[in-house]
Amino acid sequence: MNGKVIGSVITGVLGLIVSCAAGVVLILGGGPGSGCSSRAPSSSATTPPATVGRYADEQVAHAATIVAAGAQMDVPERGWIIAVATAIQESDLRNLPSGPDDSVGLFQQRPSQGWGTAAQLLDPAYAASRFYEKLLTLDGWEQLPLTEAAQAVQRSAYPDAYARHEPDATQLVHAITGTDLPELDCGPAATGTWTQPVNGTVVSGFRTPQRPTHHGVDIAAARETPIRAASAGTVTTARCNVSPASHGCDVDGSPQIRGCGWYVDIEHDAGIITRYCHMLTQPYVTPGQLVAVGEVIGVVGSSGNSSGPHLHYEVHDGDHTSASAIDPVPFMASVAAPLT
Repeated sequence: MNGKVIGSVITGVLGLIVSCAAGVVLILGGGPGSGCSSRAPSSSATTPPATVGRYADEQVAHAATIVAAGAQMDVPERGWIIAVATAIQESDLRNLPSGPDDSVGLFQQRPSQGWGTAAQLLDPAYAASRFYEKLLTLDGWEQLPLTEAAQAVQRSAYPDAYARHEPDATQLVHAITGTDLPELDCGPAATGTWTQPVNGTVVSGFRTPQRPTHHGVDIAAARETPIRAASAGTVTTARCNVSPASHGCDVDGSPQIRGCGWYVDIEHDAGIITRYCHMLTQPYVTPGQLVAVGEVIGVVGSSGNSSGPHLHYEVHDGDHTSASAIDPVPFMASVAAPLT
C-alpha cells in the first residue's frame, strides 16, 4: 500500500481524537479504567510515516486498521497496543492467506475455531474486531500483562512471545495516532535528562546491614512492566548472567541461583553507568546501541538471583565493577528523577 492509502486510514483514526478544554487530548474509548490519557497529537499526525521502525508501509497500514477498529469499538488505547503486538507475533503485520492448520490473516485466526470464514478473516478490519470482541470479554484485561491478555484471546503455543513486541506495538500506535510519548504503563515520563527506570517502591536498599553486598536497589514492579533507560547513553552489555549456566534466563530464578539474569548496562555522560537486572526476556537492545532517555529496553521479570518480579537497579561511577557502585536513591534525587 502507498502512503496515500495509509494516510486515508490514519485520517479516519485521527478523526476520533478530540481536545478537552484543559488542553489534554483524549482518545475516544479511553474511558474509566484505561489508566492513561494520550498526549496531544504531534504535527506529524497529518503526514503519516511510510515506515515506523522496521515496519514498511503495508505493515503500518495494517496496524492503522487495527487501531481504527479498536477506536470504533470504544476500546481504550491499551487494547490497541495489545492487538498490534499480537498481530506482530502472529503474522508480522502481514495479511497471510494461509498458516499452520487453517489459520489465516493478521491474527492467524482459525475458521475451524469459530473466528469466522477464511474470507472474513482475511479482512483486516473484521479480524481486528473479532480480536477485540474476545479481549473485551476478559475481566480486568486492562490490568493484565500484555502476554496474559493476548494469550487469553489467542491461545498461542508460544504464550510468552507476545511480551517482546510491546515496545514496537507502542511505537506503532503512537506514530499512527500522532501522540508524542507512550504511557504504556503510566510510567515515568522522560521530561528531563534522567527519568525513573520504572515506577515503584524501593523495597530493598543499597548495601544494607542485612545485605551488605547488595550493590543497587530493588524496585517493586509487576511482571512485564516496561523498563526504561534512565538517561541517554550507549548500551555496553545486554546478556544472560546466571550460575549455574544450565538454569538459563528464560525461566524464573530463585535465591539459590546466582547472577543478574537477563540484564543491561548503559554508559552515560560523565562516566556514569546504570544496570538493569532480572528482565523477563532477552533485552530489547544490543551492545553498541544508542538509547534515548525513557526508551524501553526490556520488561520486568524474575530471572537470576530473584525471589519475585522486580527491577534491580544499579548506578556506577567510573566503571562496571561493584567497587564503583553508588547508592541510586540519592543519585537519582540529585538528577531530579527521584525513585519513589
